Amino acid sequence: MRDLETRQYIGGEFVVGDAESIVVVNPANDAVIASISGASATLAMRAAEANSQAARDMKALPLLKRAELVRRLALGIRMDAARLASILTLESGKPILESRGEVEYAASFFENAAAAAEMATGELPASRMSDRRVLVLREPIGATVAITPWNFPLAMIARKFAPALAAGCSQVVKPAEETPLAALAFASIFEHCAHEVGAPAAAFSVVVGDPPTVAQALIAHPSTRKLSFTGSTEVGRILAAQCAPRLLKTALELGGNAPFLVFADSDIDRAVEQAMLSKFRFMGQTCICANRFLLEQSVAEEFLARLEVRVRALANMIGDPTLEFTRMGPLINDAAIEKVESHVADAVAHGAQLRVGGRRAEVAGLSRRFYEPTILSNCDPTMRCSREETFGPVVAAMTFHSESEAITMANAVPYGLAGYVMTQDADRLLRVAEALDFGVIGANDGAPSTAEAPFGGRKDSGLGKEGGTHGLDAYTDLKYVSLRVRNC
Repeated sequence: MRDLETRQYIGGEFVVGDAESIVVVNPANDAVIASISGASATLAMRAAEANSQAARDMKALPLLKRAELVRRLALGIRMDAARLASILTLESGKPILESRGEVEYAASFFENAAAAAEMATGELPASRMSDRRVLVLREPIGATVAITPWNFPLAMIARKFAPALAAGCSQVVKPAEETPLAALAFASIFEHCAHEVGAPAAAFSVVVGDPPTVAQALIAHPSTRKLSFTGSTEVGRILAAQCAPRLLKTALELGGNAPFLVFADSDIDRAVEQAMLSKFRFMGQTCICANRFLLEQSVAEEFLARLEVRVRALANMIGDPTLEFTRMGPLINDAAIEKVESHVADAVAHGAQLRVGGRRAEVAGLSRRFYEPTILSNCDPTMRCSREETFGPVVAAMTFHSESEAITMANAVPYGLAGYVMTQDADRLLRVAEALDFGVIGANDGAPSTAEAPFGGRKDSGLGKEGGTHGLDAYTDLKYVSLRVRNC
């Protein structure tokens, strides 16, 4: 693909890296897309310094100017949608239709953040004393850092940067080394929009390099006030420990193990449709994909039989992710598909029934990272596909007999990001949604993510919320001013 930006974006300009090159490979065909000169710790520190100055400049930028910039970024993303979607598909293997959806999703975060910033207010609480007034001011927290994952290379930048910018903060982004090109393409859009509005072009930086080296340099800088990270629980713990000595604010969206509960009173066709949305989006490589399918015994076979029909049809849509017809592309790398294979093998070895799929798909002329959509039934909580996040196109189904048993099974994991409930009983829907210990609940909804909602997990799935007005709150500090006034 022509015109791919392969330089670092630091301090409002594109610069050549000074460390070992990072090769970006198309997971669908192993073709080298680009080679990026990586950033050393020295260059990362340079980005942190620029971030520090930009934070001061952003704080001084009037609210309406910030909101104008944020809205222009939404427009800029949409105007460049075709190119951005193509980059997403090339570097991640995401089917082109889904990549277009991610571009629109990213733009929506900027629109939401601009609206939230314009509505954000301070407070003037009533005072207990006649000669005192208390003013509560909302101020930007300053220089921030974001570390983003490979599965949503553009949308996760948007979810973190849009509210930061709208609140008056600056941000350095370290994208995943598998998928850095969308971040650099967005940097070009930001540079253009910042110049148009007259905003600091240094308010956004992209640093691509060795993850531990870059992350440590950015976190250690004395001006950094917040880290936002989306990725694995293991890495999240490491980053939290690095932030602890400096008492940095952290937002951590970590691993999941989402349950998908189907009760006997569900509309089964609707439940199957939502299951397809939840499980097979990006080949199961999203943090909120349904992982454990908990089915009420009396409808389990009916649900699985109807789901199997849909899954067999989906298997005929595996192919080149750049084609309009394709609904299933490759997994991101060899380790990812090997993990899926090991989960399926472990389940079958311990008594699970393989109903459909369960093997790599051969696609002529392409890589061996394609995996058939798979259904396993008769699973149990001891299997790896139940205990761990598979992060692939595998349904792991097991049964329950009562509502209380379903809730216990759903909550019996250390993760708490997303959960799903399929029922037509309004009372049950509320009871179960309240009882599930997860930060996001899809109630008859297999695709609950939206820019206006507070997204985040519980337990080992992380800390903090992103999205909606709560996303803006995460980038502001409250300060109160106690003012003594003279009485007449």
